[in-house]
Amino acid sequence: MARFSALWAHPEINELNKKARSIPFLNPVTDRYGRVFFFSWFGFMIAFWSWYAFPPLLADVIAGDIGMKPYEVANSNIIALTATLIVRLISGPCCAVPTFLAGCVNNASGLYALRFFIGILGGSFVPCQVWTTGFFDKNVVGTANALTGGLGNLGGGITYFVMPAVYNSLVHKQNIAPHKAWRISFVVPGILIVFVALCLILLCEDTPTGKWSERAVAAEDVLRRQSATTVDIQGSITDAPLPEKNGFPSSPSSEKPKDWKDKDSEAQHVDPNIVDTARGKIIQKPSLYSIFRVMVSIHTLVPAACYFCTFGAELAINSILGNYYMKNFPALGLQHTGNWAAMFGLLNGVTRPLGGFVSDLAYRKTGSVWAKKAVLHTYGVMTGVFLIIIGVLDSKNQATMFGLVAGMAFFLEGGNGADFGLVPHVHPHANGVVSGFTGAMGNFGCIIFAIIFRYNGKAYGKVFWIIGILTIGINLAVSWIRPVPRGQIGGR
Repeated sequence: MARFSALWAHPEINELNKKARSIPFLNPVTDRYGRVFFFSWFGFMIAFWSWYAFPPLLADVIAGDIGMKPYEVANSNIIALTATLIVRLISGPCCAVPTFLAGCVNNASGLYALRFFIGILGGSFVPCQVWTTGFFDKNVVGTANALTGGLGNLGGGITYFVMPAVYNSLVHKQNIAPHKAWRISFVVPGILIVFVALCLILLCEDTPTGKWSERAVAAEDVLRRQSATTVDIQGSITDAPLPEKNGFPSSPSSEKPKDWKDKDSEAQHVDPNIVDTARGKIIQKPSLYSIFRVMVSIHTLVPAACYFCTFGAELAINSILGNYYMKNFPALGLQHTGNWAAMFGLLNGVTRPLGGFVSDLAYRKTGSVWAKKAVLHTYGVMTGVFLIIIGVLDSKNQATMFGLVAGMAFFLEGGNGADFGLVPHVHPHANGVVSGFTGAMGNFGCIIFAIIFRYNGKAYGKVFWIIGILTIGINLAVSWIRPVPRGQIGGR
């Protein structure tokens, strides 16, 4: 009962960083941790919905109305994803104005420009993940990140239900001409984006201690009370680790090494090495040089390369899945192929959180970040296996195809959750940099895969097995890399 009550009760708080050690999933009103959790996934879901509002109507309705050729439809998908890559790499703002302006499009060039700016919405994933990482402690951060990412990704499935339904309602019930109806339908996600943005600004805090500029207050207070020495924890993200002794970072206040596997002790007391923990966990103000060093770190490469495969494949497949189903099952029609394609995105509500949960469970059972890395690569290799099977069979049997896609989604989307279960451990003092770079590589993967789709026409099965081979190869290529640098302060 105690575990179940954690879904709504105020969570136990880590004294050092004020992060929650459970997720009050069912309490978005009175508890600030529950409120942040809710708006992080709900805001991302609305952004994702708007970002993917075009594909359900693009190939048939919009392309026909403004005279687009198939290659121009593919080009518009690539342009939308390029914008998201840039924004994820640099920042995470969202943009409602381009969504409202969707009705002004009259040709392919206009659609390219519009989808580029709407692509900014895809960048909202990065601040979403950094935000939850800042509010939830390392024992549950993988689950928290996976839940917010997975529930947010539901927007990619919801849009396949909602946008055709809104369009059909306007055409058949309101008797609005089709070339006007699809334009009006984009007002719906536009209004929701503005509403959620206002809620985020007015109802939620930047960090557990309040403003972003006050993120180190809790650690500073603990240091004043428990440390006999004055320590500056406002270093840079390139602070060198303390010298190692017997495989552990030594402490200026004690010769006894900290047991890095004691993952739950920080919430109960502060040990003699609290200074190390404080310096390692608080996100620092980065310089251009330090950002570059973190981005080119071989340890950052692991989650980035894996996300290149998993999220990259997810986005690319999301863009063409309806068309793939229409090609193999033409009798289904627009609405039904859209509904089945939506299931791929909707499975994120279960599969991605499960990936994060498995990652956290492996960490709690072993006390090792290596366990999280093993989970990540297992998901990656199994994703590749399913992609190859789907591509080789190219099944014309609905039960076989839909079953294989569901199996592939289980591992692909679960891999996304496992990936951002590992990210908070890699250079935790530069979590925004690692999250942004990893997220951007996901979009870069999608651009690469979308280009492959674009130059293979309707040979969707061929592209599936190509992506599967790349996914297995990349995962095996980075499997030998340590999950965190030797002597890294924090994150273990």
